Amino acid sequence: MEKREQMYEGKAKKVFATDDDSLCIVSYKDDATAFNGEKRGTIMGKGVINNRLTNRLMRLLMENGVPTHFVEELSERDTLVKRVKIVPLEVIIRNISAGSFAKRYGVEEGIVFEQPTIEFSYKNDELGDPLMNSYHALALKLATAEEIETIKAYSFKINEVLKAFLLEHGIELVDFKLEFGRLPDGTIVLADEISPDTCRFWDVETHEKLDKDRFRRDLGGVEDAYQEVMRRIIGD
Repeated sequence: MEKREQMYEGKAKKVFATDDDSLCIVSYKDDATAFNGEKRGTIMGKGVINNRLTNRLMRLLMENGVPTHFVEELSERDTLVKRVKIVPLEVIIRNISAGSFAKRYGVEEGIVFEQPTIEFSYKNDELGDPLMNSYHALALKLATAEEIETIKAYSFKINEVLKAFLLEHGIELVDFKLEFGRLPDGTIVLADEISPDTCRFWDVETHEKLDKDRFRRDLGGVEDAYQEVMRRIIGD
């Protein structure tokens, strides 16, 4: 598959056209950002880890009935995916209190919820990705009522599958962000990535943070944490 012109560059990835209009190539970078781009840095090897982890978890989800944009891993940093139109609705699933949830509601981190919570935010960097509910999404015509229900159902299913799988590898899935896209025929599929950039991973025994919070909070050991997640899940 031939990599052609660059179509898009985000904080963590570049997207390239291919010689097939229905497919594109995602290339993962080592750039790291936090707080809506206010904090910037580099996490060496992050692009390789996030690419390989995402693809492993996408394959797992597909085996469990969740459609995704994943097609084929081309190299350590590049993956062939189906071309989608991203639904501008970020989905956050939370199993344990942490991050902005703990800050927003004035509770400590580490409270295990009886059932997972779901939040939506408007995918808009200029506005700081504000929280919104499904009525706001409908009002702004970001998605249809049917699409929102599909996205919610897939999100909770993804949570169930990932939680169980990660637990087997000694990792607690605290919370995570998902993005979905529409195929040309309107089918909703999981897109973007599933990695220590977009998830909070804690060690089951020690609750040590194995994710981007180490970068956000200047905890040190960022590269080591990403590599540890890779080692546990993929074995490298």
